[in-house]
Amino acid sequence: MQSRLSLTLAGLLLFSAVVFAQQAARNQKKEQLICDKLAVVAPAAVDTFKRATAAMDKKDYPQAAQIYREVLKQSPEFTPAMRRLGFSLVGLGQTDDAFPLLENAVRLERSPENLISLAEILAYPGENKQGTLEQKERALPLAKEATARDQSSDDSSYAVLTAQIALDVKNYADFRQATDLLVHKFPNQMATHYCNAIRLAMDQSWIGAEDEIKKAGQMGLPARTVQVFLDSGIHTRAAAWRWSYRVVYLLAAWICGLFILFVAGKGFSKLTLRFIENADLNSSVSSAETTLRRYYRGLINVAGMYYYISIPFVMFLVLAVTAAIVYGFLVLGRIPIKLVLILVLGAVVTVYKMIHSLFVRVNAEEPGRALRQEEAPGLWGLTREVAEKLGTRPLDAIRVAPGTEMAVYERGSYWDRRKGLGRRTLIMGLGLLPGFDQNPFRAVLAHEYGHLAHSDTAGGDVALRVNQDMIKFAYAMAHAGQAVWWNIAFQFLRLYHFLFRRMSHGATRLQEVLADRGAARLYGARPFEEGLRHVVRRQIEFKYFAGKEIESALKSGRALQNVYALETPTDKTLEETIEQAINRQTTEDDTHPSPVDRFRLVSRVACQNHPAPSGPMWDLFADREAITKEMSQKIESMVKGA
Repeated sequence: MQSRLSLTLAGLLLFSAVVFAQQAARNQKKEQLICDKLAVVAPAAVDTFKRATAAMDKKDYPQAAQIYREVLKQSPEFTPAMRRLGFSLVGLGQTDDAFPLLENAVRLERSPENLISLAEILAYPGENKQGTLEQKERALPLAKEATARDQSSDDSSYAVLTAQIALDVKNYADFRQATDLLVHKFPNQMATHYCNAIRLAMDQSWIGAEDEIKKAGQMGLPARTVQVFLDSGIHTRAAAWRWSYRVVYLLAAWICGLFILFVAGKGFSKLTLRFIENADLNSSVSSAETTLRRYYRGLINVAGMYYYISIPFVMFLVLAVTAAIVYGFLVLGRIPIKLVLILVLGAVVTVYKMIHSLFVRVNAEEPGRALRQEEAPGLWGLTREVAEKLGTRPLDAIRVAPGTEMAVYERGSYWDRRKGLGRRTLIMGLGLLPGFDQNPFRAVLAHEYGHLAHSDTAGGDVALRVNQDMIKFAYAMAHAGQAVWWNIAFQFLRLYHFLFRRMSHGATRLQEVLADRGAARLYGARPFEEGLRHVVRRQIEFKYFAGKEIESALKSGRALQNVYALETPTDKTLEETIEQAINRQTTEDDTHPSPVDRFRLVSRVACQNHPAPSGPMWDLFADREAITKEMSQKIESMVKGA
């Protein structure tokens, strides 16, 4: 690289030297000092000297040489005339005759002008001519001495010629020193930018080199010279580095975005906890509460969209790191074929799975089965009663399931759900109903209606889609054997799922507390606590006793009993498990606050109504035996199918 740049620079600097030495406007102050010096020893020769100089400047070298000889007859040791006669002879092609004159001038007076003139003629004895390597090596110390003696001058040609010769003889230390001088003393000259471009290229600072050569081109450097320099590899490398910097900046901005989302999520989570603890739970919905929920939902939507923005960055990192590892093996000269194939295949599979997971649709089936009104007229009436008290639209469907779940959801278009026109459905596991009293059930149902009334089920499309896509990607990675610690995409998925989970769960905890408040206000804190305690207990009891019954039935080869009519004897270990579930501490990974925290918060809510009628939940069903038997058989078929 340096040899190619040296040849290019030599062509430029020879041009520069000729311009500075012979075509630049003369410094009249210097000329006057020279004439004054001549007037002391030969006053009559001053006008002759001026005529000779004028002829040389016009490139009338025969006339200039003749007149300078007349000056030297009158003042044989006047070195300016001796030096300029030498240049005139070079112009006439009489280089051999010029050398003794310049040598003698330096012997008589080691002035900057004499030194630099001898150096120039040694290195470049004529236009488009090059001296030998030995001549240039001799010229370099002369040029350096001339430059050192001319420190107070405003003439950059000394440093330019020194840089040129130094580069020709591959003395890069002297070239750098001369370029430093040019940059320091003559920062706005074309030759300075060119020399600095060469130096930056030597330092592999490709962007700086390209910028400098373009500045030199703007200041008069021939376009062909600029292009030759750029075509030597400078432009390609500079472009590559510019794109590298852009990519790094984009990656840094992306990482900063992740950090900002994390900090914002933590901040909103803390703000939510503070709001929950300090809010007046007996007042109506405040503007601060509405604002907090709106901004929190907006943050979750932004975080969801950021997942999709992140995918191209992750794909780039996967491919870039793989390419870097393969390139590293190439540089080392040893390529482990099997390892490289594994890396490349893993990268391709990862990128494919990331893209594919975005377009795979999951057919979400509704859980359980629909409960007709004639099967549970009392239950349907109770749901309408609770909806009327809460001031919201009643359920459109109830679905019963064999487990212990209880939740509401809406189906329909996004705008229908935003307008409260979605199809409202309650999913209720029959495993909750044994021992469940109607009044506590009303309080729990009012909590579920609260989600509908607050439009908790209407929004969250982005969050739901992001969670689904992350889960699909995780399954795809695991299935392809790429869910490993060294896979960047898998580690990103783990990190983003953690971040998004923490952020979205903070919002759902707020939704749960607000729904609790509405339920307690309608039916009282005590019935709500009873209902929630029953739900927690039944979720643990049903899993425990139904599991034992399933195990016993499988071992004995008998049919499964009705799991909704099983005896539930007191069990110390089971009771401890239930108490632990109720009294646990709330964590940032929880979608709901812990039961004990929910009890504490609703205890501050004043009930607005008298206690509702009580009675077992099973009384609301037309045929308890038929529906529980049906669900037991469903569990049995699921167990046998597994």
